[in-house]
Amino acid sequence: MPPTDASAGTASTPVEPGLGADSESGEDTLDLRLPAQFVSLFAGGAADLLDRIHAWGPVATPVGSFQLVPLHIERDLPVVHRWMNDPAVAEFWELAGPPHRTEDHLRTQLDGDGRSVPCLGVLDGTPMSYWEIYRADLDPLARHYPIRPHDTGIHLLVGDAGDRGRGLGSTLLRAVADLVLDRRTTCARVLAEPDLRNTPSIAAFLSAGFRYAAEVDLPGKRAALLIRDRVLRDVL
Repeated sequence: MPPTDASAGTASTPVEPGLGADSESGEDTLDLRLPAQFVSLFAGGAADLLDRIHAWGPVATPVGSFQLVPLHIERDLPVVHRWMNDPAVAEFWELAGPPHRTEDHLRTQLDGDGRSVPCLGVLDGTPMSYWEIYRADLDPLARHYPIRPHDTGIHLLVGDAGDRGRGLGSTLLRAVADLVLDRRTTCARVLAEPDLRNTPSIAAFLSAGFRYAAEVDLPGKRAALLIRDRVLRDVL
Protein backbone atom coordinates (compact mmCIF):
# COMPACT_ATOMS: atom_id res chain seq x y z
CA MET A 1 0.00 0.00 0.00
CA PRO A 2 1.50 3.31 -0.93
CA PRO A 3 1.69 6.14 1.54
CA THR A 4 -0.26 9.25 0.73
CA ASP A 5 -1.07 12.56 2.28
CA ALA A 6 -2.95 13.68 -0.79
CA SER A 7 -5.79 11.68 0.63
CA ALA A 8 -4.96 10.77 2.58
CA GLY A 9 8.00 -8.18 -8.68
CA THR A 10 10.35 -6.84 -10.83
CA ALA A 11 13.82 -5.99 -9.68
CA SER A 12 14.65 -2.33 -9.51
CA THR A 13 17.77 -0.58 -10.66
CA PRO A 14 20.23 -0.80 -7.76
CA VAL A 15 19.71 2.28 -5.60
CA GLU A 16 19.76 3.21 -1.99
CA PRO A 17 17.37 0.97 -0.10
CA GLY A 18 13.74 1.64 0.55
CA LEU A 19 10.49 -0.20 0.67
CA GLY A 20 6.78 -0.14 0.50
CA ALA A 21 3.77 -2.39 0.70
CA ASP A 22 1.00 -2.80 -1.81
CA SER A 23 -2.39 -4.19 -0.84
CA GLU A 24 -2.91 -5.90 -4.18
CA SER A 25 0.57 -7.29 -4.74
CA GLY A 26 0.42 -10.37 -2.56
CA GLU A 27 3.75 -9.24 -1.09
CA ASP A 28 2.49 -7.53 2.02
CA THR A 29 4.54 -6.46 5.00
CA LEU A 30 3.50 -9.49 7.07
CA ASP A 31 4.13 -12.16 4.43
CA LEU A 32 7.75 -12.75 5.44
CA ARG A 33 7.93 -14.82 8.65
CA LEU A 34 10.55 -14.18 11.29
CA PRO A 35 12.12 -17.16 13.08
CA ALA A 36 10.30 -17.95 16.32
CA GLN A 37 13.56 -17.65 18.23
CA PHE A 38 13.97 -14.08 16.96
CA VAL A 39 10.43 -13.05 17.85
CA SER A 40 10.79 -14.61 21.30
CA LEU A 41 13.59 -12.18 22.10
CA PHE A 42 11.00 -9.41 22.18
CA ALA A 43 8.46 -11.20 24.36
CA GLY A 44 7.37 -9.68 27.65
CA GLY A 45 7.07 -6.07 26.53
CA ALA A 46 10.60 -5.00 27.43
CA ALA A 47 11.28 -4.20 23.77
CA ASP A 48 9.80 -4.87 20.37
CA LEU A 49 10.56 -4.52 16.68
CA LEU A 50 9.57 -0.85 16.63
CA ASP A 51 10.74 0.22 20.07
CA ARG A 52 7.40 0.53 21.84
CA ILE A 53 5.47 3.01 19.72
CA HIS A 54 2.72 3.00 22.34
CA ALA A 55 5.12 4.71 24.76
CA TRP A 56 6.48 7.37 22.39
CA GLY A 57 4.12 10.01 23.71
CA PRO A 58 3.07 13.35 22.18
CA VAL A 59 5.35 15.84 20.45
CA ALA A 60 4.94 19.57 19.99
CA THR A 61 4.60 20.68 16.35
CA PRO A 62 3.91 24.07 14.74
CA VAL A 63 0.27 22.98 14.30
CA GLY A 64 -0.32 21.59 17.78
CA SER A 65 0.37 18.60 20.00
CA PHE A 66 0.60 15.42 17.94
CA GLN A 67 0.71 11.77 18.98
CA LEU A 68 0.78 8.39 17.26
CA VAL A 69 -1.77 6.18 19.03
CA PRO A 70 -1.64 2.45 18.17
CA LEU A 71 -4.91 1.44 16.56
CA HIS A 72 -7.66 -0.61 18.22
CA ILE A 73 -10.13 -2.25 15.85
CA GLU A 74 -13.26 -1.85 17.99
CA ARG A 75 -12.60 1.82 18.63
CA ASP A 76 -11.05 2.98 15.37
CA LEU A 77 -12.42 0.88 12.50
CA PRO A 78 -15.38 3.20 11.75
CA VAL A 79 -13.24 6.29 11.20
CA VAL A 80 -10.51 4.49 9.25
CA HIS A 81 -13.15 2.78 7.08
CA ARG A 82 -14.73 6.17 6.35
CA TRP A 83 -11.38 7.62 5.33
CA MET A 84 -10.58 4.64 3.09
CA ASN A 85 -13.82 5.25 1.18
CA ASP A 86 -12.91 8.83 0.29
CA PRO A 87 -12.22 8.67 -3.47
CA ALA A 88 -8.96 10.61 -3.11
CA VAL A 89 -7.73 8.04 -0.59
CA ALA A 90 -9.12 5.00 -2.37
CA GLU A 91 -7.23 5.82 -5.57
CA PHE A 92 -3.95 4.89 -3.92
CA TRP A 93 -4.80 2.80 -0.86
CA GLU A 94 -7.27 0.57 -2.75
CA LEU A 95 -9.22 -0.34 0.39
CA ALA A 96 -12.61 1.19 -0.43
CA GLY A 97 -15.64 -1.01 0.08
CA PRO A 98 -17.36 -2.66 3.05
CA PRO A 99 -15.89 -2.42 6.56
CA HIS A 100 -14.51 -5.95 6.51
CA ARG A 101 -12.06 -5.00 3.75
CA THR A 102 -10.49 -2.31 5.90
CA GLU A 103 -10.70 -4.55 8.95
CA ASP A 104 -8.89 -7.41 7.20
CA HIS A 105 -6.04 -5.05 6.28
CA LEU A 106 -5.74 -3.76 9.84
CA ARG A 107 -5.96 -7.18 11.47
CA THR A 108 -3.20 -8.52 9.24
CA GLN A 109 -0.88 -6.05 10.92
CA LEU A 110 -2.33 -6.28 14.43
CA ASP A 111 -2.12 -10.08 14.41
CA GLY A 112 1.42 -10.10 13.00
CA ASP A 113 4.78 -10.12 14.71
CA GLY A 114 4.98 -6.36 15.25
CA ARG A 115 7.06 -5.28 12.28
CA SER A 116 4.21 -2.99 11.14
CA VAL A 117 2.14 -0.95 13.60
CA PRO A 118 -1.02 0.85 12.42
CA CYS A 119 -1.72 4.07 14.31
CA LEU A 120 -4.11 6.98 14.43
CA GLY A 121 -2.52 10.39 14.25
CA VAL A 122 -4.12 12.51 16.98
CA LEU A 123 -3.72 16.28 16.73
CA ASP A 124 -4.72 18.29 19.78
CA GLY A 125 -6.87 15.38 20.91
CA THR A 126 -8.61 14.80 17.56
CA PRO A 127 -7.91 11.74 15.36
CA MET A 128 -7.18 13.16 11.89
CA SER A 129 -4.80 10.77 10.10
CA TYR A 130 -3.86 7.13 9.70
CA TRP A 131 -0.24 5.93 9.81
CA GLU A 132 1.64 2.70 9.36
CA ILE A 133 5.11 2.62 10.89
CA TYR A 134 7.01 -0.44 9.73
CA ARG A 135 10.40 -2.11 9.70
CA ALA A 136 11.58 -1.56 6.14
CA ASP A 137 14.54 -3.86 6.60
CA LEU A 138 12.22 -6.78 7.47
CA ASP A 139 9.78 -6.27 4.62
CA PRO A 140 9.75 -8.71 1.66
CA LEU A 141 10.14 -5.75 -0.69
CA ALA A 142 13.59 -5.17 0.76
CA ARG A 143 14.75 -7.91 -1.60
CA HIS A 144 14.30 -5.50 -4.49
CA TYR A 145 17.21 -3.27 -3.46
CA PRO A 146 19.82 -3.01 -0.69
CA ILE A 147 18.46 -2.13 2.72
CA ARG A 148 20.18 -1.03 5.93
CA PRO A 149 19.46 -2.56 9.32
CA HIS A 150 16.66 -0.81 11.23
CA ASP A 151 15.46 1.28 8.25
CA THR A 152 11.93 2.37 9.13
CA GLY A 153 9.11 3.13 6.72
CA ILE A 154 6.07 5.41 6.85
CA HIS A 155 2.66 5.15 5.20
CA LEU A 156 0.24 8.04 5.77
CA LEU A 157 -3.18 9.28 4.86
CA VAL A 158 -4.72 12.51 6.07
CA GLY A 159 -8.35 11.70 6.72
CA ASP A 160 -10.49 14.72 5.97
CA ALA A 161 -10.34 16.79 2.81
CA GLY A 162 -10.23 20.01 4.81
CA ASP A 163 -6.89 18.98 6.31
CA ARG A 164 -5.26 18.40 2.91
CA GLY A 165 -3.50 20.80 0.61
CA ARG A 166 -2.46 23.34 3.25
CA GLY A 167 0.88 21.99 4.40
CA LEU A 168 -0.41 20.02 7.37
CA GLY A 169 0.81 16.71 5.95
CA SER A 170 4.34 18.02 5.46
CA THR A 171 4.49 19.35 9.01
CA LEU A 172 3.33 16.05 10.50
CA LEU A 173 5.59 13.96 8.25
CA ARG A 174 8.60 15.90 9.46
CA ALA A 175 7.46 15.52 13.07
CA VAL A 176 6.90 11.77 12.76
CA ALA A 177 10.16 11.14 10.88
CA ASP A 178 12.04 13.00 13.59
CA LEU A 179 10.08 11.13 16.25
CA VAL A 180 11.16 7.82 14.69
CA LEU A 181 14.80 8.94 14.67
CA ASP A 182 14.57 10.16 18.28
CA ARG A 183 12.85 7.03 19.64
CA ARG A 184 14.64 4.46 17.47
CA THR A 185 18.29 5.27 18.09
CA THR A 186 19.44 2.34 15.91
CA CYS A 187 17.53 3.71 12.90
CA ALA A 188 19.59 5.88 10.55
CA ARG A 189 16.95 6.42 7.86
CA VAL A 190 13.22 6.86 7.49
CA LEU A 191 11.83 5.81 4.11
CA ALA A 192 8.74 6.27 1.98
CA GLU A 193 7.73 4.95 -1.45
CA PRO A 194 4.63 6.77 -2.74
CA ASP A 195 3.24 6.01 -6.15
CA LEU A 196 4.81 8.28 -8.78
CA ARG A 197 1.32 9.40 -9.80
CA ASN A 198 0.71 10.74 -6.31
CA THR A 199 2.46 14.05 -6.81
CA PRO A 200 0.89 15.80 -3.76
CA SER A 201 2.26 13.03 -1.52
CA ILE A 202 5.72 13.23 -3.05
CA ALA A 203 5.73 17.00 -2.63
CA ALA A 204 4.70 16.65 1.02
CA PHE A 205 7.54 14.24 1.77
CA LEU A 206 10.09 16.47 0.04
CA SER A 207 8.85 19.47 2.02
CA ALA A 208 9.22 17.38 5.18
CA GLY A 209 12.96 16.92 4.67
CA PHE A 210 12.98 13.69 2.70
CA ARG A 211 15.26 13.53 -0.30
CA TYR A 212 14.44 11.96 -3.64
CA ALA A 213 16.64 8.87 -4.11
CA ALA A 214 15.32 7.06 -7.19
CA GLU A 215 12.36 5.66 -9.08
CA VAL A 216 11.82 1.98 -8.31
CA ASP A 217 9.60 -0.74 -9.70
CA LEU A 218 7.67 -2.32 -6.84
CA PRO A 219 4.89 -4.89 -7.06
CA GLY A 220 1.82 -3.06 -8.34
CA LYS A 221 3.35 0.36 -8.82
CA ARG A 222 6.27 2.47 -9.90
CA ALA A 223 7.32 4.46 -6.87
CA ALA A 224 9.44 7.37 -5.81
CA LEU A 225 11.96 6.25 -3.21
CA LEU A 226 12.25 9.01 -0.61
CA ILE A 227 14.62 9.01 2.34
CA ARG A 228 15.08 11.15 5.44
CA ASP A 229 18.59 10.59 6.77
CA ARG A 230 19.57 11.04 10.39
CA VAL A 231 22.81 12.74 9.31
CA LEU A 232 20.89 15.25 7.18
CA ARG A 233 17.96 15.97 9.50
CA ASP A 234 19.34 19.37 10.51
CA VAL A 235 20.10 20.30 6.90
CA LEU A 236 16.94 19.34 4.99
